[in-house]
Amino acid sequence: MKQLLKKLQQVVALVAVCVFCISCSEVPSLSSNPWKVLTLPTESIFADIAFVDNSDRGWLVGTQATLFETNDGGNNWEQKTIDLGDAKIAFDAVSFSGQEGWIVGKPSILLHTDDGGTTWSRIALSSKLPGSPDGIIALADNTAEMVTDLGAIYKTTDGGKNWKALVEGAVGVARNITRSPNGEYVAVSNKGNFYSTWTPGDTEWTPHNRNSSRRLQNMGFDQSSNLWLLARGGVVQFSETGDEGDWGEAIYPEFSASWGLLDVGYRTSDELWVAGGSGNLLYSSDNGETWLKDREIEDVPSNLYKVVFNSPEQGFVLGERGYLLKYEPNSEAA
Repeated sequence: MKQLLKKLQQVVALVAVCVFCISCSEVPSLSSNPWKVLTLPTESIFADIAFVDNSDRGWLVGTQATLFETNDGGNNWEQKTIDLGDAKIAFDAVSFSGQEGWIVGKPSILLHTDDGGTTWSRIALSSKLPGSPDGIIALADNTAEMVTDLGAIYKTTDGGKNWKALVEGAVGVARNITRSPNGEYVAVSNKGNFYSTWTPGDTEWTPHNRNSSRRLQNMGFDQSSNLWLLARGGVVQFSETGDEGDWGEAIYPEFSASWGLLDVGYRTSDELWVAGGSGNLLYSSDNGETWLKDREIEDVPSNLYKVVFNSPEQGFVLGERGYLLKYEPNSEAA
């Protein structure tokens, strides 16, 4: 009888803990939704978005050689086609400095424009290039940095005619590679079991062990070039250096969530948005101290892969199957 009573007490305690955890895991909702849902005529996954030197004309790229142009700040988009032969191309990144722009993708492809995208020319890449182009950043006239999916970093100062290697060794197959505003890079290994960093002037990447048993999903930089990471199970962490022991405590914006967190985008130095699977979008106005959830976006039938803010007034969340979210600054996010 005593044993039965003890077991009943344990069950009651366990149920109480579970109810408590469930109630605590409910993230408060935004009082208003600042995102406009756009649907474009494609089945592709959007990969990147960039604008020329005015905020009206921009380009959106993705899988299946997807290319869209806007001339009204992203309210309306027109699909464009570039003749690339029969190859199955996936565009991974687009970047502009003024009217000069670049697009990279797989299998190895590099496109260049100097008229805002009215015309695009293909630049031949060496067959000895380590890996395929994964990202590109337009820095100034005729100047850009390109990184491959193996972590090889190259820079051109003559419009893509010649490229100089900035790092001697590759990092290995990477899940994702991101560049900071100061020119540093962070790369997450393909399996998410470690990450590597590179600072301008270094000859090699510096590897780092992940700081928990949870595999890394994505990493990037805030506006001050401090690191953030997303790990499996809905974990967010922040660090000023990325060194072992410098990471803050693991944050679970929505503790009970089974969906993954996929990307972080900063609107200001303190305000950030975190996108995830199944139309999940989280918001923090205090750099991760507190969180709100945009529940009006939950009905969007798309994973949300990338958050991009070109300015505090202009931002986008990139999805799949034609779904694109446009930030509407006139709608305040509580």
